[in-house]
Amino acid sequence: MVVSPEETRIAIFKGKNIRKTIYNNEWWFVVNDIIEALADSRDPAQYFKRLKERDGELAKLTDKGGVQFVPPLMLDIKTSGGIQKAYCWHTEGIFRLIQSIPSPKAEPFKRWLARVGYERVQEIEDPELSMKRMKAVYEIKGYPKSWIEKRVRGIAVRNELTDEWKDRGAKLEKEYAILTNDIMKGAFNLTVNQYKKYKKLKRQNLRDHMTDIELILTMLGEATSINLHRVRNSKGVPKLSKDAKDAGNIAGRTRKDIERESGKKVITDKNIFTEQKELKE
Repeated sequence: MVVSPEETRIAIFKGKNIRKTIYNNEWWFVVNDIIEALADSRDPAQYFKRLKERDGELAKLTDKGGVQFVPPLMLDIKTSGGIQKAYCWHTEGIFRLIQSIPSPKAEPFKRWLARVGYERVQEIEDPELSMKRMKAVYEIKGYPKSWIEKRVRGIAVRNELTDEWKDRGAKLEKEYAILTNDIMKGAFNLTVNQYKKYKKLKRQNLRDHMTDIELILTMLGEATSINLHRVRNSKGVPKLSKDAKDAGNIAGRTRKDIERESGKKVITDKNIFTEQKELKE
């Protein structure tokens, strides 16, 4: 299964970031993040190695799994350096792992882990809950509600697009990145990395730093790409790429029309917060 970078999330336990990703409809957590949070280890990989040396049963489970017990897997995780493989384990596996870690944080962590896992179950039964939680996080960060609605809608369109790509033959993360850049270059004449550099971003999510109009044009390009894939019944990366470029060019022409009529560039090194501040001044 290809795990989209859009599915990598950050959970926080007592100030520690714990990365998690969706695999087979459940949360899988980065093992090193768990160890760092519980053991305050500066070298979680070495700590895990020593842990397995002390606990032979844990070593067996992590190497081979057990009866109805899946061992940890290397999954795609979004990092500051791009998509990388990381050792991850599902909720049941993490419960077994923390049994071997002598830490006063173990019990509160178990309760936290159970809550996070239950939230995923709720989201599967009612996907709208996921969107509501996402909106709440953006509100806490101070984003205006009108922007949040566009961002959430954009995420839904993006997920629909990546599902379409997967069904039509794009399986690798590299292929997803190429197709995304096909759209972005047509819409903004910039690749994703070039756009991030223009906005002076490093680890941050590009779309979280877009203005309203940038988000809308990105959504237009991706929604148009979905439409072209379906109308043309495109299959295979070369044909998907042709559709993505055509869709990006449609969004690009719209951007140029807006710039011509408004006399202002759409592409900006600002984000929604600086844009709003300037409007108030």
